[in-house]
Amino acid sequence: MKVVQLLFRLIYAIVALLFLCCGMSLIVVATLELWHGINPASGLASLERFDSILECVALLTIAVASLELGQTVLEEEVVRNAQMSAPTRIRRFLSRFLVVVVVSLAIECLVAVFQLSHRDPSQLPAAAYIGVAAGVILAAWGVFVRLNRSVEELEPEALREAKAEDHKVG
Repeated sequence: MKVVQLLFRLIYAIVALLFLCCGMSLIVVATLELWHGINPASGLASLERFDSILECVALLTIAVASLELGQTVLEEEVVRNAQMSAPTRIRRFLSRFLVVVVVSLAIECLVAVFQLSHRDPSQLPAAAYIGVAAGVILAAWGVFVRLNRSVEELEPEALREAKAEDHKVG
């Protein structure tokens, strides 16, 4: 069983590394997109520059999400080697993941609204759906945390144990 657990930790470490590579690649692409938008020699119109800069923001948002997910996987599955049996650990892992998702969706919604308001305002409802999705996920997450709190009160030792592990990654 130890070999299987070690294999899973190795696979999680590879996944975390791939998230890092994806995040760094997106940062490079975002930098190129930003340069494309602000380069005085490019001869772009103001609206094209604006779109290029907004695309940079969108790429950076996805890069941050990728990096945060990689860090979460690394900390929770490799460094802590967390077994997802305790409600506290599940809540912490889901919370870290959902923070990334909600913030990314909210920023993507803003970028889409800015882009569509200039390009095709008839598509603004599609951007609004992204914002609604972020709101629904946020509300569902709040309900989950609220309902999960009573379970944590039944297992205070699991919460203390999870907090004690924080020194490994701090």
